[in-house]
Amino acid sequence: MPIYEYRCHDCRKRVTVYWRSFSEIETARARCPVCGGQDLTRLISRVAVLRSEDSRLEDLADPSNLAGLDENDPKSMARWMRKMSREMGEDLGSEFDEVVDRLEAGENPEEIEAAMPDLGGGEGFDDHGEM
Repeated sequence: MPIYEYRCHDCRKRVTVYWRSFSEIETARARCPVCGGQDLTRLISRVAVLRSEDSRLEDLADPSNLAGLDENDPKSMARWMRKMSREMGEDLGSEFDEVVDRLEAGENPEEIEAAMPDLGGGEGFDDHGEM
């Protein structure tokens, strides 16, 4: 079932028109479902693309996406972390938001880690990199 969006020039609404078939679009004239007017202009609809988690992770790892990332600049790290969060489409929780907010404010990661000893669930690494 083809679906098209139109702008109605009579009632000035953006409307959606459902067609029974593609051949009907060629032979019939669209009518505004709000006011019944026929003075419509077809609009370009938004398109959503579903991507796999692997595809999103590949994009994040692409070196061109790391341009401008300065690991010594907390604000740069915060921008990248927000981008990563949006790409993954998951809520990473209030701890994540707090860390990113503090990075955006210019606080360095060591200060944040010292102020939040239970960061990441409380299981940290010892001096030898072991849990």
